[in-house]
Amino acid sequence: MYPEERQQWIVERARTEGRVDVTTLADDLDVTTETIRRDLKLLERHGLLRRVHGGALPVERLGFEPGLAARDAVATAEKERIAKAALAEVPDEGAILLDAGTTTARLADVLPVDRELVVITNGLPIAMSLSARPNITVLLVGGRVRGRTLAAVDDWALHALADSYVDVAFLGTNGVTPQRGLTTPDTTEAAVKRAMVAAARRTVLLADHTKVGSVHLARFARLDDLDTIITDSGIDPGDAEALRSAGPRVVIA
Repeated sequence: MYPEERQQWIVERARTEGRVDVTTLADDLDVTTETIRRDLKLLERHGLLRRVHGGALPVERLGFEPGLAARDAVATAEKERIAKAALAEVPDEGAILLDAGTTTARLADVLPVDRELVVITNGLPIAMSLSARPNITVLLVGGRVRGRTLAAVDDWALHALADSYVDVAFLGTNGVTPQRGLTTPDTTEAAVKRAMVAAARRTVLLADHTKVGSVHLARFARLDDLDTIITDSGIDPGDAEALRSAGPRVVIA
């Protein structure tokens, strides 16, 4: 197992179990405890874990929100597959919403060049990546820019979305469960995501399996607000069925 694969496995284990132990990880992965400590130090530097005595906790459990670069480095292959699967939900023409986020940014990268689309987004990196595409008209939602996520939030963003209506909104989330729905750590981002749901004829959630089972401070949608969830094959089959039973179609990429 390559170091990157081992470190991703450690993060997913921490999110699943709520804590990881150095000695147990070393035994399970057949490496030294020194190797695990180096991994935990690196993962803490990237904002994915917080070290505690004898192990580490996922940042979600401590109420921390990883930065954009840290989140972009997690589940990269899964996010690529989700983005490609999401192309089936993109209309031949018309308007779509792309929420700020690392998986939605991957969808932006693979949008077809043969479709005339209007893309509304509150994500600065998404707007920048699409701005040079001649077949796409980019409308950037204004507002205060959160440095941690590079998402535009607050009243300016909400006013623009209140006067918009699109064919499909593609949303990201920090957590999703059948009981609590879709959640995110920041209340201002939750408000913008809620407005995106209201502004769309159909709503599609793009969420890799590490988001399933996590709950954060602010809820912005229920599962029955969604038409489709696109996730990856790492999701537990029982979790996939629980999401499906709550209303939306679940696509496994």
